[in-house]
Amino acid sequence: MAEPEVEERAPEFDLEAHAREASERYQPLQGLYGDFAYTLESIVRATLGLENIHFHTLESRGKEILSLQSKAAQASESDPSAPKYADPLLEITDLAGARMITFFLSDIDRIRPLVRQEFDVVEEIDKSRELEEEEKYVGYQSIHYIVRLKPERTRLPEYKRFDDLVGELQIRTIMQHAWAEIEHDIQYKSVAILPTPIRRRFAQLAGLLAVADREFEDIQRDEEQLRLSARKSVEAGRFENVEITADALKAYLDRKLGPDGRMKDYAYQWTARQIGRLGFTNFEQLDRVLEGVNDDSISRKVWGNRQGQLTRFEDMLLAAMGERLVEILPYKRGQADHFVALGIPLGNRSPNGEKDETMHKEGVELNAEAPGISGDSK
Repeated sequence: MAEPEVEERAPEFDLEAHAREASERYQPLQGLYGDFAYTLESIVRATLGLENIHFHTLESRGKEILSLQSKAAQASESDPSAPKYADPLLEITDLAGARMITFFLSDIDRIRPLVRQEFDVVEEIDKSRELEEEEKYVGYQSIHYIVRLKPERTRLPEYKRFDDLVGELQIRTIMQHAWAEIEHDIQYKSVAILPTPIRRRFAQLAGLLAVADREFEDIQRDEEQLRLSARKSVEAGRFENVEITADALKAYLDRKLGPDGRMKDYAYQWTARQIGRLGFTNFEQLDRVLEGVNDDSISRKVWGNRQGQLTRFEDMLLAAMGERLVEILPYKRGQADHFVALGIPLGNRSPNGEKDETMHKEGVELNAEAPGISGDSK
């Protein structure tokens, strides 16, 4: 009697061995991919600097060996007995990666054409569309580019070794990045697919963060419009109800004391905060307090020459407010005493219009004999 034929089964594919072999091949190349990742970051950083695009963070990395091995060990979704990546070093495209985190959605729109300008884009992946097609996490966004260096770069000696290498660029907002990192961490710790209630909550949160991204965008646009409007009002001499901000303060002082290109933005920001501490809320109050104070006379009496814009402004405030200012800004005590020793009269004006009439009259009477509060507005 003939023996029944036994069906021969193909040996099961050894994913672990496949992953080990891939990591062994990658190990001598890890440094090259790390250098390539840093090169991608450097090109992006220089390009954004030239375009004056501000961003939150920009970082790069070559893929870690254990991370490569873990990814190479994944099975194919269509055939669990086969590897997802037949040739991991060719098919895994993020061996070199750079990630940029922006502040606003509009920043991403500005950056996208620059990526195509600086790199050969092999593929552009819009994660928001990808996830929406899978009916997951509507509202989440992230743009991924698979790129290589353009030929005009790889012909140069410093870039030649990166010829034919590909890397991944990711661009996200801060909101998108927070969502992605937390989702990835929870997904990574889960031993199975996330339960439906958890996935549903992630989807809801993605939508909320998308709304937050749009709100931040609107806030930025409105803030820029308000700053522009305030600056135009100050430049035109319309001070009533114009809030004192650093940008508007620069416009006010440029108009009143003349421009001074040496002044930095942070100096105006610090000065605007001090003005707020003194009780000023708008430029009408500030202009009224400074009326008749001769900045040039004070500067030459105190310093021996004409000082910079912000120094002259601070001296004007001290001369106009005197003890009222020192009481709130005690570090000005020594300077106030120096003014008195030089014969510079100190007024006693305040943002709300109150003043000591005696000191005010004294200042007016001194007029040209002593610098300080005079009848002439400079």
